[in-house]
Amino acid sequence: EKRSGDLNQMATIPPEAFAGTGENLIGFQPGDTITLRDLLYAALVQSDNIAAHALANRVGGALQSIVPTAPSEGGTPVAVFVSQMNALAKRLGMERTHFVNPHGIDGAVRPLPYSTAADLARLTRYAVNKPGFRFYVSQKERQITFNRGGKKLGYMLRNTNELLGTNGVDGVKTGRTARAGDCLILSASRESQFIQEGTKTAVIPRHLVIVILGSTDRFGEGAQLLRRRRAARLQDD
Repeated sequence: EKRSGDLNQMATIPPEAFAGTGENLIGFQPGDTITLRDLLYAALVQSDNIAAHALANRVGGALQSIVPTAPSEGGTPVAVFVSQMNALAKRLGMERTHFVNPHGIDGAVRPLPYSTAADLARLTRYAVNKPGFRFYVSQKERQITFNRGGKKLGYMLRNTNELLGTNGVDGVKTGRTARAGDCLILSASRESQFIQEGTKTAVIPRHLVIVILGSTDRFGEGAQLLRRRRAARLQDD
């Protein structure tokens, strides 16, 4: 299993990336070329669905020759990528999760994708253990560039997580579909725990993960849960 790659590699935005992915805030066009790094920023900082599809297409294409897919899944690069998403979910014990595309859009797809708050917390715990992921989702803004017909274009990404930087929040991600409603996953740093073991002191970093699904006020509820957890911790002390 290859765990790393050169994020300076270029990817091409395919025409299929625009099918059913909703708005195109960045203004991508089919044939634009962009680094894998800037696609990751677009997908993780500003929740761009076109970027998520383009990433899956590029990485899935590289995996096609080494990853077997079931006939029912189809043999496209994106299908290969999604099969690996589901393989990871299974490995992490996400027993009530099934992905059908790289971005979660559920408007006109069958079967429907599904997950639970507990499963998404498992995935978040796995992801925030990766320093690269933590860095991407902690960025409030990020300038990206892409090429169109030999011309360099730029766009300033704005993080969709309004709670980033408050109450120790250092990530993670917003999401929204008509079926799922407004969703939010938060990661927040908390004071480390110190445990005395004889003459040695063990320092245990503490991290809080909050998953909110189908909310009518995801940022309000998120802030309230963060305050409640902090108050409970102070009472425990």
